[in-house]
Amino acid sequence: MDQNKLFAQALGLEQPWMVTKIDFKANEKRLDIFLDFPRGSEFFCPKCGAKSKAYDTEEKVWRHLNFFQHECYLHARVPRVDCGGKDNCRILLVEVPWARPASGFTLLFEAFLMTLVQGMPVNTVASLVGETDKRLWRMLNHYVKKAREQVDMSCVKAVGIDETSSRRGHNYITCFVDLAKSQIIYVTEGKGKETVAEFKKDLVQHQGSPQNIKTMCCDLSPAFISGVQKEFPDAALTFDRFHIMKIINEAVDKVRREETKINPLLHGTRYLWLKNEINLTAKQRQKFESIRNLRCKTGKAYQLKVTFQKLFLQPDKIAAEQFLAKWYSWARRCRLEPMKQAAKTIDRHRQGVLNWFDSKVSNGVLEGINSLIQAAKARARGYRSTTNLKTIAYMIAGKLNFGLTI
Repeated sequence: MDQNKLFAQALGLEQPWMVTKIDFKANEKRLDIFLDFPRGSEFFCPKCGAKSKAYDTEEKVWRHLNFFQHECYLHARVPRVDCGGKDNCRILLVEVPWARPASGFTLLFEAFLMTLVQGMPVNTVASLVGETDKRLWRMLNHYVKKAREQVDMSCVKAVGIDETSSRRGHNYITCFVDLAKSQIIYVTEGKGKETVAEFKKDLVQHQGSPQNIKTMCCDLSPAFISGVQKEFPDAALTFDRFHIMKIINEAVDKVRREETKINPLLHGTRYLWLKNEINLTAKQRQKFESIRNLRCKTGKAYQLKVTFQKLFLQPDKIAAEQFLAKWYSWARRCRLEPMKQAAKTIDRHRQGVLNWFDSKVSNGVLEGINSLIQAAKARARGYRSTTNLKTIAYMIAGKLNFGLTI
């Protein structure tokens, strides 16, 4: 068997395609494989499927998997056909079996790249294979968009909402997660109430139904609350436990900062009051024991926090409602303004807090996904656009099927 036929078999070529020439340049670490077809060959019209002979050809080049340490490229005269079909097809470029239209990579090389970018920053992969990151981003955006078209949301019933940013304070995206599958199902730019309306539209486009959504979980963002109430009026809104405790912790820290001005013993003790006692190190616990019994405002705020945490240990919603009412009454009389304001905030959202006893959902999954996105962003040293950030979010937690194999 000659080398042309050998490479044709290795590439999986089928008639009428064949290998006509192989150019190996060892000093340039490059292998070029030239493909062609016999005169008179017929091809399928990419629009109507009718068969016809080539009208003319265009020279095309595709990057292929490396041949050992050598870069490999495929060259071919790609025919254009004028089938004269009923669909008024005109003159169109045929589709080749080894690459997708308008791509400079073969399908096998794209599958290889998609594998790499799931574990490495795009810039690193681009440098590794000797390509520009822009070409890789175009490929990624294509496959993510194509894979999302196949997503079925007909069984989605519980959704978590959270935002993240491409860099501190700028270019936010909002992620919507199927809490049952821990899977990102939609990502959009911004963090306003319009993001919920956009999710509803996307949900319907993917066989989902707003009436099927029984539970939605988010932080206490007025924009998310307003969006959910308008777009998903039948869904029970549950406020995430993590963000509720964040409000309490921020209030405790405000009390500490104010009191530090007159009590130097509180300097450097921030995390002693914010951590759960069980999570303190031995050194931290020793220091905490020496100050926790001081008759100070911070200690009183801390007791309010510890007591509030017991809310989620109540046996049912009725008991939790009674517990919350007593805690709220105590917090309102505590004479600690930050704690009073935190109590008022929680009271305004009382029903969403108590809904946890029915849904038992939280945004813990979203916080984990957010951490992965931020870690990827840090490794990549940021992304040029929110489009790229959205693509990475889908790559990390979208559980998409790209239909590529190496």
